[in-house]
Amino acid sequence: MLKGKRILLGVCSGIAAYKAAFLTRLLVKAGAEVQVVMTPGAKEFITPLTLSTLSKNPVFSEFASGKNGEWTNHVQLALNADLILIAPATANTLAKMASGFCDNLLLAVYLSARCPVMFAPAMDLDMLKHPATQKNIESLKLFGNILIPSARGELASGLHGEGRLAEPEQILKFVEDFFGRKKNLSGKKVLISAGPTYEAIDPVRFIGNHSSGKMGVALAEEAAKEGAQVTLVLGPSSVLPANSAIKILHIESAQEMYNTCNRLFKTHDIAIMSAAVADYRPAKISATKIKKQDASLTIQLEPTPDTLASLGKLKTKKQTLIGFALETNNEIENAKKKVKTKNLDFIVLNSLRNKNAGFRHNTNKISIIDRNNKIHNFELKNKDEVAKDIIAHLIKKLKNA
Repeated sequence: MLKGKRILLGVCSGIAAYKAAFLTRLLVKAGAEVQVVMTPGAKEFITPLTLSTLSKNPVFSEFASGKNGEWTNHVQLALNADLILIAPATANTLAKMASGFCDNLLLAVYLSARCPVMFAPAMDLDMLKHPATQKNIESLKLFGNILIPSARGELASGLHGEGRLAEPEQILKFVEDFFGRKKNLSGKKVLISAGPTYEAIDPVRFIGNHSSGKMGVALAEEAAKEGAQVTLVLGPSSVLPANSAIKILHIESAQEMYNTCNRLFKTHDIAIMSAAVADYRPAKISATKIKKQDASLTIQLEPTPDTLASLGKLKTKKQTLIGFALETNNEIENAKKKVKTKNLDFIVLNSLRNKNAGFRHNTNKISIIDRNNKIHNFELKNKDEVAKDIIAHLIKKLKNA
């Protein structure tokens, strides 16, 4: 299963570091090529010699090594890996990963990674349940990193509960399942729109909305994990996918979104239009900054082109089109109407009346409504989990077609 797979194993400084020896042995036995990178503190718990002997490769922990101070190329280490597996991942390392800190070699490798990253937390139960740690874990999941959940049992503190590093055999199975699982969207080309649009008033000001683009980016990541060739049309957003295989086209206005999606749709099998496109734009854009005056300012607005409706007219029987609806009232009725009028295969509905859902949140609560008006309701979840639900629904629809 893992023959020829290049796995970079990151080992952090915790008592669970001793399990890295067993994990390394299992990975090598399964056919993987294992490269170990340790944090400096991890060497207090297990020696580099042990892991070097088991992995049959030198172990790195410093930016410079050897008598002559040879540079350890962290970028090359990251690019050579098919998977980065950080086990054990301590609370300290999780916090630094989530915040972009880079004060040791392992963190530099992590920040340079283009491959998938898995992390297996190991710490005492109260540390794991602390809101700061939970926030860091959720942030890493939003980045596209894959969590290997901690196990329950007796901890080094003497307490009993969640926080133990998953057993090496469990981690091995997690890795094998990742590389061995069937990718349901292999061969499919998926077009995804995400983020807001900005409609210029003058060279300085614009009309926009609160969309962060997180939901669309999570969808792009999940579709790519399922083997799809993904093109992401992204409005102004600071959120970017971690997967470098995702092609990103940056746009700003509703007109640019319309033009780009209409141009690309004919060459794609699936389109998921999750962007929060402005419905109106200024009828006239001032070429110079509008100066503040005592008198009130009136801006005439005109409708923007409807990208989703346009794609619905272009859609063939071989294509799948998915829309999004963010509503504040009459949610179900409005969403059902959009499915029909815009020729959608299904629509993803979320309401601003649901707490912690919609714009600016890391969580969302959705309902999926199909062409037959069948409604599938989901609980409030992290947006990467919501993306999994949406892509799973898409895959099920394609299989039943």
